[in-house]
Amino acid sequence: MATISSTSTSSTASTTKTSSTTASSTTKTASASSINKSTANSILTSLGSGSGVDTDTLVTQLVDAQFAAKRAQITAKTDKLTAQISDAATLKNFVSDFAKAVNTLVTGGTLATQPNVSDSKVAGATAISGAPMSASASANVTVSSLATVQTVTSTKMGKTDQFGTGKLTINIGTATYSAGKMTDLAVGKAGDGSDLSFDVDIAPPNDTLSGIAAAINAKNTGVTAAIITDADGGAFLSLKGQSGTAQAFSMTGTGGTLDTLSIGKDATATSKLAVVGQSANAKLSVDGVAVERPSNEISDLVPGVKLTLAGTGSMTLTGTRPDTALTNGVKDFVETFNQLLNEVKQQTNAVDGSLRADPAAKQLLRNLQGFASKTLLPDAAPGTPSTLAGIGVTTDKTTGELTIDDAALTKAMKDSPDSIQAMFTPNSFGATGINAAMQSLKLSSGSTLYGLGATDLKLRKAQDDLTKESAKIDEQSTRFSARLTQQYASMNSRVSAYKQTQSFMKQQIDGWYKSS
Repeated sequence: MATISSTSTSSTASTTKTSSTTASSTTKTASASSINKSTANSILTSLGSGSGVDTDTLVTQLVDAQFAAKRAQITAKTDKLTAQISDAATLKNFVSDFAKAVNTLVTGGTLATQPNVSDSKVAGATAISGAPMSASASANVTVSSLATVQTVTSTKMGKTDQFGTGKLTINIGTATYSAGKMTDLAVGKAGDGSDLSFDVDIAPPNDTLSGIAAAINAKNTGVTAAIITDADGGAFLSLKGQSGTAQAFSMTGTGGTLDTLSIGKDATATSKLAVVGQSANAKLSVDGVAVERPSNEISDLVPGVKLTLAGTGSMTLTGTRPDTALTNGVKDFVETFNQLLNEVKQQTNAVDGSLRADPAAKQLLRNLQGFASKTLLPDAAPGTPSTLAGIGVTTDKTTGELTIDDAALTKAMKDSPDSIQAMFTPNSFGATGINAAMQSLKLSSGSTLYGLGATDLKLRKAQDDLTKESAKIDEQSTRFSARLTQQYASMNSRVSAYKQTQSFMKQQIDGWYKSS
């Protein structure tokens, strides 16, 4: 199992960024008063010298000074929320990726006992996912006959031959054959003709061989039809059922010339169809017990093994447990688990963890810290391990990380191999084992009601609120800027009038002196 890389560096970068922004915000707040003082001095100097005032710069400076503290506060909060959202997503994705990797490992089949056969010409064997074979299991299998399907082939006909309007009735049930002919057919589950009788309507222009084949296939009865063409262009209608004696079928045609397509004990002498292959069950014995099955693929005779019958004869079935793969699987799991644990510990650190106050992150940490003692096999036999601790995987009291006692793991592999295999292979219900525990951890940690999914929703709501607050401040600053601009425009108008009066009075006084 490939380990998952830690992404803790992103959290550190976010924290540094947030601290830098906070320091910058404090500097901006402290300089607000100096901006106001500078602006006032600018006004007085401009008025005293009789020059025009740069109202655009003046208004911008005053507005910035008025809202600098609030903007800095919102920026700091936004940066903190961004870091928290990123860190929560990191933890959630880490758990999800870890659980996916465990599922791939467990369901891949490499950790399950692999069945072996002594003669593949008699039967092949594959492990069944969810029902592991015991390494101590074995069986002697003798196949006397294979399961077969009923095959019906017509005489040579023309592709465009038409049969007229009518219907074909297909009955599926247990057939009896004599000299290659069907002598009886018990239709339906109770032999009463119910459930397993199907009518196929035929009408021009689809009353040709190809139209009839298409209509039969559209019914999905288990009987399939095909048209086979020979070198001379002649057409043959081929019908096949499913394997097993219970899947034998008959077909009765009514209307037009469809009666020539009847097959079975009630077929007319002029029928163009003939049975060329009979349906039958596979017959075999397992450890001396004779059994029959309708298919050549059998999954209910040897626990955890699917047999695929290939021919007649005898062979021996044994199992090989992948001890090395199981041991490596335990080690890979522990390695990735510790990476996840350290990431969660960093984000929930009481001093500088961005999620130190988040209940979902802290609950995830508690779940990880108790994982080694979590019961993975609730139905384990007395005296056999049911937890990771029982196979030598324990929790370090100082760091909280999982550690492997190699000697204990080796002993458990020798004494209770089936238990270890059960922990690291899927079962029929998926409710036990390491995979089930990880999927449960993924579900709880990602929950939008109480997990990190809920944390993400809460943080994004707070982020939206800050965006609205920032927009409100923008609106306030716009109104404040407009008011100041109007006030200074009025002031400039008055100053201009005062200067004009001053100029007029100076001209008058200068005139007085000249006249005297």
